Amino acid sequence: MARRKPLMPNPATGRPLTPSPPAHGSRGFALAVLCSGQLMVILDGTIVSVALPSIQADLGFSASDLAWVVNAYLVPFGGLLLLAGRFGDLIGRKRVFVAGLTLFTVASLLCGLAQDPATLLAARFVQGAGGAVTSAVTLGMVVTLFPQPREQAKAIGVYSFVQSAGGSLGLLAGGALTQAAGWHWIFFVNVPIGVLAVLLAARVLTSETGVGLSKGTDAPGALLVTSALMLGVYAIVETASHGWGSAHTLGFGGVALALLLAFVVRQATAARPLVPLRVFRARNVTGALGVQVLLVAAMFSFQFLCVLYLQRVLGFDELRTGLGVFPVSLAIGALSLGGAPRLIARFGPRAVLLPGLALISAGLAALGRVPAGGSYPVDVLPALVSLGVGFGLAMPALATLAMSTATPEDSGLASGMFNTTQQVGGAFGLAVLSTLAVARTDALLAGGTGEAAALTGGYQLAFRCAAGLVAAGILLAAAVLRSPGAGRSPGAGRSPGAGRSPGVRRSRGTVVPRG
Repeated sequence: MARRKPLMPNPATGRPLTPSPPAHGSRGFALAVLCSGQLMVILDGTIVSVALPSIQADLGFSASDLAWVVNAYLVPFGGLLLLAGRFGDLIGRKRVFVAGLTLFTVASLLCGLAQDPATLLAARFVQGAGGAVTSAVTLGMVVTLFPQPREQAKAIGVYSFVQSAGGSLGLLAGGALTQAAGWHWIFFVNVPIGVLAVLLAARVLTSETGVGLSKGTDAPGALLVTSALMLGVYAIVETASHGWGSAHTLGFGGVALALLLAFVVRQATAARPLVPLRVFRARNVTGALGVQVLLVAAMFSFQFLCVLYLQRVLGFDELRTGLGVFPVSLAIGALSLGGAPRLIARFGPRAVLLPGLALISAGLAALGRVPAGGSYPVDVLPALVSLGVGFGLAMPALATLAMSTATPEDSGLASGMFNTTQQVGGAFGLAVLSTLAVARTDALLAGGTGEAAALTGGYQLAFRCAAGLVAAGILLAAAVLRSPGAGRSPGAGRSPGAGRSPGVRRSRGTVVPRG
């Protein structure tokens, strides 16, 4: 085990300073460990999708219960991210990351061993909780590891690639593993990777004490926000079964909103709030989170609907479907790992985000015109390339903006909020756009349209609406977001009384454009 370095006190506050980042080589190793854990979690969100028919046939799931193989993971994942991110700030992000990864690995083993629906669903719930705890602090640790602007831009590019491409890789891996070895192995494959990642994380990640539980042990607030997010995600994912106007959806959604409002009131009045409301005063934080909700709502829906178009209209099997969407991952990787960090360092994240969003909107609009008898190379591939390039530019820039004002004390919270908006935005977008697609398809079928044309008409409508969501994100980004350091003097925008020393200020990781 690496020896823990003593922490020097901040002369202004008396609290321990965040430890200095380790040497460059060990930082690269630490980044690889963090991203490997994050990749496991992201893969598991989609790798199950292509294995659902095999799971249903083997374990005897009913058609209505099968969706809970996915939903049992999403509900705790979306509900616990914010709480886990804040606890990372309070007790140390390394502890939270290792605990979450351990829980996720154990749950993966239980999922693979499941012999009945109840066991699998319970294990999936625990797996979602472990995934949330792991993901909540990862981005905050990446930012702390790489405080220098250019290095940080590259590291966030790697993180964004893992976040963005993991879904497509999950579809490809899920199809290959299910066909070659059976559905159990989509879970068993996590176990050796998870064990190795836990051992390496314990050794190479820098230990932190956190700011202490006394700074934010708001138990009522924790209960309110976790309940609100879980109920909200549950209400959204169940709209496919109950409908948007049903008493079920309106009831649970209304309770979730009421709990969220009560949480905001609690945070405004609590002596030690779990989520200090001051973090929302920064326009880049609130703006980036708003843009992310719109962007992820569109892209998560695209991934689901594009898979359906390839399979149900063009007749692709599971493996061909995974290969069909893989160009998106390739384009994201090429930009996230290469061009985007250099462009962000040169021009600033806002200048990179806007054209990236424009490419995404254009790609979705192109998919909104795919014909029923379409050709993959002609009608689908160009749109996927545009989406991949745009997402590869937009996500690193958006992550940089969302974390640009995070202090060492709040980086876990900022990371948790960033991931929470991803999950809530993705669940909401998928529920809304898939409902629109189904309604349009049903209307066309009722009018005598053939099945392939009716399905395509539904997908076209959903893709066009997704393009509109991203266009709204462009307007919001242009109006609200500013590249860090633009138009303000050093130190502007800090919270009063923050008491940060110069060393701590450097560890904030704000990306300042350098010419």
